[in-house]
Amino acid sequence: MDSNAVADYLLDHPQFFEEHAELLSQVRLSSALGGRTLSLQERQMDVLRDKLKVMELRLAELMRIGQENDQITHKFQTWTRELLLARNDVDLPHTLTVGLQNTFNVPHVTLRLWGVAEEFAHAWFAAPVSDDSRLFTNSLTSPFCGGNNDFEATSWLEDAPSIQSVALLPLRLDDAPEAFGLLVLGSPDASRFTSDMATDFLTNISQTASAALSSLLD
Repeated sequence: MDSNAVADYLLDHPQFFEEHAELLSQVRLSSALGGRTLSLQERQMDVLRDKLKVMELRLAELMRIGQENDQITHKFQTWTRELLLARNDVDLPHTLTVGLQNTFNVPHVTLRLWGVAEEFAHAWFAAPVSDDSRLFTNSLTSPFCGGNNDFEATSWLEDAPSIQSVALLPLRLDDAPEAFGLLVLGSPDASRFTSDMATDFLTNISQTASAALSSLLD
């Protein structure tokens, strides 16, 4: 009988080791640890220990992710509450950007809106934006994250020369094809916003910001 036939026989006859229990201690197998020889029972315990270690590591990772998500959810709720408490429309952009800086520890945040109502036309957030930047913003179907590639939007941030990475969040309502603004997050840390990072949470920020700032539109 070859090894495959033996394996098939044992699978087809699970009672074999019940009928020949003495083999469990007599059959010796080499161990991956130190070259020791082990009984079938000991080898099975080794396999179970390895599986348990993998499960423990996975559980620890899931717990860490869960704790991080809880922290992010709490911060998001805090930021949203500040938007709801804004006294009037003109306070919203300042409340929104400062809230992102303080709550999420983002070094630099600013925004630009176009198509605002006449009473807001001379506000800092309605400063002129080039056609190229508007076209670029319209092309964003999700937040852009990555290095600072001399984007015009980066120049809107304080200490713009120090910015190494950015997150650019288009502002639009109900998946409209055209955006009405751009929210800019910047950091001197090149690893803060990277092209391979998940953007689900930034998308939530973009959607919430869009809903809040829509009150400023004409």
